[in-house]
Amino acid sequence: MKPDQVRHIFLDPPSKAYYEDKLFDHSNPVLNRDDTLAPFIRLRDALASSNVEMHTADRLLELDSAPGFSEYYSFGILDNYARLQAMGKVRLCAFVVFEPPVVDPRLYKALPELTAAFERVYVHNIHGDGYSLDGVDQSRLRKLYWPQPRRDVLASYWENENRLHRMVMINGNHKPASKNQELYGMRIEALVELAETGVVDLYGRGWERWWSRSSMWLPYWRNRRTLMSIYQGACSSKYEVLSRYEFALCFENMAMDGYVTEKIFDCFYAGAVPLYLGARDIADLIPASAYIDCRKYGNWQEMWRDIDGMSHVQIKEMKEAGREFLQGELFSDYYHALHSIVV
Repeated sequence: MKPDQVRHIFLDPPSKAYYEDKLFDHSNPVLNRDDTLAPFIRLRDALASSNVEMHTADRLLELDSAPGFSEYYSFGILDNYARLQAMGKVRLCAFVVFEPPVVDPRLYKALPELTAAFERVYVHNIHGDGYSLDGVDQSRLRKLYWPQPRRDVLASYWENENRLHRMVMINGNHKPASKNQELYGMRIEALVELAETGVVDLYGRGWERWWSRSSMWLPYWRNRRTLMSIYQGACSSKYEVLSRYEFALCFENMAMDGYVTEKIFDCFYAGAVPLYLGARDIADLIPASAYIDCRKYGNWQEMWRDIDGMSHVQIKEMKEAGREFLQGELFSDYYHALHSIVV
């Protein structure tokens, strides 16, 4: 590309709700809750000075033909790449698979087609843990790191020392699309057992909606009364809620290598000690001094007895370890994740 030519980048966001460039709108309190869009906004701002125009993919789909030097990246939408491939003059650079198989198995069934069409496909692990590699061009797979908005704690939340000596879980109520290695049921199991001791609160959307599709599975119905007894409603800011608790149950949607989402980072930002269950290789990705690995306990009551006995000094040391991780070199893979994919 010549120096005076414009580079056009089009991003297909995780949801069409972000179309019309809402993916870069920091003022939207719903779509940008807790600054979740900050990595996309930061990327767009960084490239703007380099003769790069970045928009959501609907801007490209509205055109009869693509502008020169058009690059296309999809962050989970499958509907559009074949049409753009046929349009010509569009480089299919990367497809990014954020959701695990228990949330959207279609994405993993499509991997053979995606690795044939795109130059790179980003997944949580490239060795097939939790999904099949049959027909997949493994040379095009890349490790995905979940993009993060900031490199330090949020002082106004992290420094709060007037915290409840109990646990909180912030998760929406969902039904898994697949039972393979899912942790939705484990969340309910942990909540129910800990509710007997009166040491846990639950926040998130959908738990009260017994009529919704997400509620139509046995673990929810069997334990609904107990779940509602600890349910505190939805929350407008996860950071604000986390800042009121010493501990946070931090369960991923699936136990899959490399699958580490925003949940544990939210705890680091707000200063709650993460009680983590998810990626089996978590110790290779985040220092073990910054969280408590739930796998080391035989049951949830045993876990509570252990953390209930932690001193203020021990809790503070774990908080500090989380902050040091955010500020350190290991965190760069997450902070610069989008930059690595696009640039």
